[in-house]
Amino acid sequence: MLNFNGELVSKSDLNINYQNRGLKYGDAVFDTLKYENKIYFIEEHYFRLMSSLRMLRMKIPMSFTMQFYKDEIIKTIVKNNLAGKVRIRISIFRKEGGLYTPTTNEIGYIIETEALNFASKENYEIELYKDFPVLSGLLSTIKTNNRIVNVLSSIFADENSYDNCILLNEKKNVVEASNANIFLIFGNEIITPTLNDGCINGIVRMKILDVFKNNDKFTFTERIISPFELLKADEIFLTNSIMEIQSVTRYRKKNYSTIKTEELRLIFESKLN
Repeated sequence: MLNFNGELVSKSDLNINYQNRGLKYGDAVFDTLKYENKIYFIEEHYFRLMSSLRMLRMKIPMSFTMQFYKDEIIKTIVKNNLAGKVRIRISIFRKEGGLYTPTTNEIGYIIETEALNFASKENYEIELYKDFPVLSGLLSTIKTNNRIVNVLSSIFADENSYDNCILLNEKKNVVEASNANIFLIFGNEIITPTLNDGCINGIVRMKILDVFKNNDKFTFTERIISPFELLKADEIFLTNSIMEIQSVTRYRKKNYSTIKTEELRLIFESKLN
């Protein structure tokens, strides 16, 4: 069952208007959340979503509060009889009407829920994706439906038996992985690309920077990262809301340690529990 604008409908009964602007123009945003007895980081997800809608000049209904958002997600999980870990995706689109210029800024939404079967990989290999760049700037930091570079890089990874690809921007700087933010470890310094480089403003990225901002051992820096630094790093890890923290073990001829990443993971998990 899907939640379509508050109504629970079967997937086969979902009737999407062919004029849907998310389909025609990518005029939509989405978010992916994890549930296990609770919705992880619901407040951060909600406020990031509201910020994205405002940036895209979509009209947020007064009724679309954080409690409403949470209740709609839980309603969908319960209707689907899901227990344990659950993957949640919400898509919010500007309602149909107009060509490039919309006739309304009102929104509609779809909430999908499914059982989550995910485990971190012990061996994880990455490669650079160089065919097309991510554009730097703040528009790239929000999760719009325009993710074609992520799709193409994921196809490249799959065809070449990599676990993930690292994306670059038009300035040839490291941005992120196909589906995750990226962190490089040099000694006790951990670096990650700036939002201005075009990386997604990831929730786990955000939480890690917050948890470790006053840490005595590790220092975190947001800065421009050259792809040449990937081979110089002691360790690399990726983050998103589903896998949280995933160690990278290989890039080209370089094999990475995972010792400090595991230490960071334990500290991060202890701070959240």
